[in-house]
Amino acid sequence: MNAERIKEHLKFLSLHRIAEIYQQEAEQAAKAKRSYQEYLFRLLEEQVINKTERSINRRMQIAAFPDIKTLEAFDFSYQPQINEKLIRELANLDFLNERKNVLFIGPPGVGKTHLAIAIGVKACQKRKRVLFYSAEKLAEELAAAQVSGLLNKKLDMLLRIDLLIIDELGYLSLSNNNAKLFFQLISKRYEKGSVIVTSNKPFEQWGEIFNDEVVAAAVLDRLLHHSYPFFINGKSFRLKNIENINP
Repeated sequence: MNAERIKEHLKFLSLHRIAEIYQQEAEQAAKAKRSYQEYLFRLLEEQVINKTERSINRRMQIAAFPDIKTLEAFDFSYQPQINEKLIRELANLDFLNERKNVLFIGPPGVGKTHLAIAIGVKACQKRKRVLFYSAEKLAEELAAAQVSGLLNKKLDMLLRIDLLIIDELGYLSLSNNNAKLFFQLISKRYEKGSVIVTSNKPFEQWGEIFNDEVVAAAVLDRLLHHSYPFFINGKSFRLKNIENINP
């Protein structure tokens, strides 16, 4: 009877992890002759860990990463020109508090997206609000919000995100309207929220992306003012995988 009522109370209080383990932990505490405080601490610690893990997993889902990439899995020896020390410092996320941006510029396959996602994952683990977009998808959503009269609401939502990751800027050129919408977003977040951008085009070619040199210069001015730019010109990781298959 007591066990049933305990479970009912724990369910009512949403202490689901404690409901799962309290009996087993009580038996172990009795065998180890732990105090009531030690037993209680163990239950609460497990509940906190469980809640934190669920919060992190939820944030990872909301971030909408296409894949989960980690900094630990990145092969810096294959891209020795990348400042590994600086990347690991950025993973401490101080740049978010400083409202600084990170830009990864280089050809396909050199690890730009991997590094962007890896930093994004670190941010989720620190319970920051993160969103990942391809540049094409972001432009489409901004345009759709404009048509439906919800552009300001969409921009305000994106402003509340701690870290906005924009991937593959430059693979497709933006229409004149979408380029202006993109500029509005970057202007809105300027000195208010951090952005990570990956692009296959060097800055001098961004006029081609936006179909307007003036808009491109204005976007770059805001992104670069407080930023950590990385220029990666190493070998493709995809070619590395082919080399491993055909030594």
